[in-house]
Amino acid sequence: MEFKKVWGTLPVKLRKTIVLVIGSTLIVFGAVLIVLPGPFTMPFIILGLVILSLEFVWAESLLIKVRHHARKAVPRKLRKKQQKFADDIPSN
Repeated sequence: MEFKKVWGTLPVKLRKTIVLVIGSTLIVFGAVLIVLPGPFTMPFIILGLVILSLEFVWAESLLIKVRHHARKAVPRKLRKKQQKFADDIPSN
């Protein structure tokens, strides 16, 4: 609760700068993990967008699009895994 009070008292330009630096850093780190071997690529990118969406409308709209596409992608993977599992089960 105290954080919200302090955050609200900061000047808007300073808040936007802090959010931009932290959010962009997380997105760049997530993008680097795509190229380099490492786990948890998408959580860093999504967390960066969440942080950016605190102060920027464009980031919020991009986050909504990412969530929409993520919801569509997850069921496809589950269906493929279920189908593969069903194909692997021997029938009597």
